[in-house]
Amino acid sequence: MLDYADRSKRPLVVGSIVLATFMVAIEATIVATAMPRIVGQLGGFTYYSWVFSAFLLAQSTTTVIYGKLSDIFGRKPILIGGILIFLAGSALAGFAWSMASLIVFRLVQGLGAGAIQPVTTTIVGDLYKLDERARVQGVLASVWAVSAVIGPLAGGLIVDNISWAWIFWINLPIGFLTIVGFVLFLHEKIEPREAKIDYLGTILFSIAIVSLLVILTETDAELWVIASFAALFIGSGILFILQERRAPEPIISIALWGRRLVATCNAATLLAGMALIGLTTILPIYVQGVLGRSPLVAGFTLTMLIVGWPLAVMLSSRFFRTFGIRRTLRVGSFMFPFGAAFLLFLTPDSSPILAGIGSFLMGFGMGLISLTSIVLVQDSVEWSMRGSATASIIFSRSLGNTLGATALGAVLNIGITHFGSGALAAKLHDVLNQPTGLSDLSANPAIRLVFYSALHWSFWGVFVVAILTFATTWLIPITHHAGRKPSSRADAQEAMSH
Repeated sequence: MLDYADRSKRPLVVGSIVLATFMVAIEATIVATAMPRIVGQLGGFTYYSWVFSAFLLAQSTTTVIYGKLSDIFGRKPILIGGILIFLAGSALAGFAWSMASLIVFRLVQGLGAGAIQPVTTTIVGDLYKLDERARVQGVLASVWAVSAVIGPLAGGLIVDNISWAWIFWINLPIGFLTIVGFVLFLHEKIEPREAKIDYLGTILFSIAIVSLLVILTETDAELWVIASFAALFIGSGILFILQERRAPEPIISIALWGRRLVATCNAATLLAGMALIGLTTILPIYVQGVLGRSPLVAGFTLTMLIVGWPLAVMLSSRFFRTFGIRRTLRVGSFMFPFGAAFLLFLTPDSSPILAGIGSFLMGFGMGLISLTSIVLVQDSVEWSMRGSATASIIFSRSLGNTLGATALGAVLNIGITHFGSGALAAKLHDVLNQPTGLSDLSANPAIRLVFYSALHWSFWGVFVVAILTFATTWLIPITHHAGRKPSSRADAQEAMSH
């Protein structure tokens, strides 16, 4: 358990968490900006998507594993170990000599990154009581917002002025400072106990999740390949459940994930992740392809999402004290489908401001859903299960992102086929495959209308998932006064005994 004796060190621990979060948050945007230059030097454009998929596969698969390990061995060693693996992958990625080697080193990065977000979020739950936690989570949410702005700018400056390898090597000094911070300021008192690691469960879970994510991401693969991975997913999944039921210390507790509070919070987070990834992938191409606006204007609409999310998190502690968690979640989460409803009124002549308003409202609703789910799940379990419980939320959001990107991408393609005749659909695909395809759509009203109609179907998909998310939040069991009153005397005594 974490040592609460010196509370003055908590801000220093949070500072280290901010550095670790920034390191992972900026990774996606900075690499995406530099990838065209990297492909130009290394070749292998066919494997372009796997540079991102390898990282996400490893990160998603290991999230719940690291959460369980942090419950057994403590937060500090698992977090520092994950950061060291991430830094090793970053150093090697800078020396990549081919796309294949880069993909392997990105996989190593992902294996380390899987520890950072769930374990740092768990540490916040260990250090701060519920009425304080929202403020700290608001700071961390702001880190993601800042990273989304700084990442593309930093990536562009690095590839234009120095070697692209520095987009990976820049992690090394940040990671070193992070480790120093945790070594100096994060103190734990772990009661020695004999741990039985569920190695078989870990292997089976990894096989099942990798198989599922390959099925979801490689939709263009041949049928026999998809069928093979589906069989592997079903088989390993069944064996995994059987193993977890008999393992003395399962890597994923079926009993924990089966609790109503944990299950409903995970379901709401998964659905919210599906809707949000739909917004972030579809809205920019609507603004550029249908409205004919610049990438900068398209970025503005998503910036409103990034503003709404941390704003909701920072205000949530005040909402909790004034209205209680139950009312805050149920009324606040209504902002999620309400914002998605704005997408249904977008036309080929709409103002980007309308899209920005919808984006802001969805971000605000997501901030409340995400934070509330985390604090409720963390407070529902004891210290020895908090890492696993927190990791389940992070994993659900990641899986939701993958499911949403695949499902709404399929809706978009079906819409293009439905609204465009064979010739128009083919021409639209040809235009979109060009480097300046989105900006060229305005020159052909016919295919622009087909594209808008297909996107409108996708907007409906986002709205339906947002409604399901809102409905699921009403299934989360919360007492009327949860979060409104200060922590009890028992909680204070427990904190001082850690």
